[in-house]
Amino acid sequence: MNILLVRPDGIGDEILCLPVASALRRLLPEARITFLSSEYAAPLLAHHPDLDEVWTVTGRESLRELKALFCRAVDAAVFLKPFKRLMWAAFLARVPIRVATGYRWYSVLANRRIYEHRKDFSKHETAYNVGMLAGLGLQPGIVSPPSLVLTDAERASGQERLRSLPIPTVVLHPGGFAARRWRVEQYHALAVDLTRKDVGVVLTGSQVEADMFNQHRANGGPIPASVLNLMGRLSVRELMAVIAASHAVVSGATGPAHIAAACGVPNVSLFDPRRNNLPTRWQPLGRGVVMRPDVPTCEKCIYEACPYWDCLDRLTVDTVARQVMEVARQPAPLKVIHV
Repeated sequence: MNILLVRPDGIGDEILCLPVASALRRLLPEARITFLSSEYAAPLLAHHPDLDEVWTVTGRESLRELKALFCRAVDAAVFLKPFKRLMWAAFLARVPIRVATGYRWYSVLANRRIYEHRKDFSKHETAYNVGMLAGLGLQPGIVSPPSLVLTDAERASGQERLRSLPIPTVVLHPGGFAARRWRVEQYHALAVDLTRKDVGVVLTGSQVEADMFNQHRANGGPIPASVLNLMGRLSVRELMAVIAASHAVVSGATGPAHIAAACGVPNVSLFDPRRNNLPTRWQPLGRGVVMRPDVPTCEKCIYEACPYWDCLDRLTVDTVARQVMEVARQPAPLKVIHV
């Protein structure tokens, strides 16, 4: 049976789909399992033992091109997120089994529908994803946390990059510059504070994030010379290797937090209080700490009109630094704390 798992999405989203492949490999060991990924996130999936192949899409394909993709001997397509055009393509390609959630108008394009509202946030995203296998008549039971695979050469390369830094070594990833994120100035201050404590500090992020970081930290002074600034200089696989060689990762609720967890590296994850960002559904499945400001959970950010507009500023540099030191030296099972 050729099974296609469909979720061309961001880094964290795709990592949290990997337990589906692991469950399939356990339950249907003879099946051929393929993952349909975004081009950006696809390198993450290389060498994964539960995937036989990875296909990619850019989002710019015509419907005819997408239909041709699904005509490649796919017996079952499991839509871990219901992308409308991809579901149309699978329908037109007459894929025999098409599994998707059942609440959207275009759910009629699936012939096996799962009726479960993810918006209730009662389970982790991995559990929702694995639950889609009910459309194949499977009951996976316990959900295994996601894992990523690095080659020996990649691990050695990551360790070599960090070799000159003090131990413990901490990756700071000040990315995801949405309205409700810990400010660049705070990441900069944290880098300064950790270097004074003789902690090795690495900065990671895309070139766009590097430009934003440099723009917003201007008033905070230069980055300490001992900080290894790799922003804009790493591929996705190289980022994985650097994270795997570190002792902790500090980031928002974003892809590198899930990379760290899937590589066995503890996190200090800074979550804003929006309901659609609840740790119950989105926390990295590893060791460390999820920090949330001790304010009411909100449905959406209303900016300065909110009496708790300063929510993430309540996570002070001193408070985060204390958690980093604790996590980097004595990593424990993940916990959620409100500050």
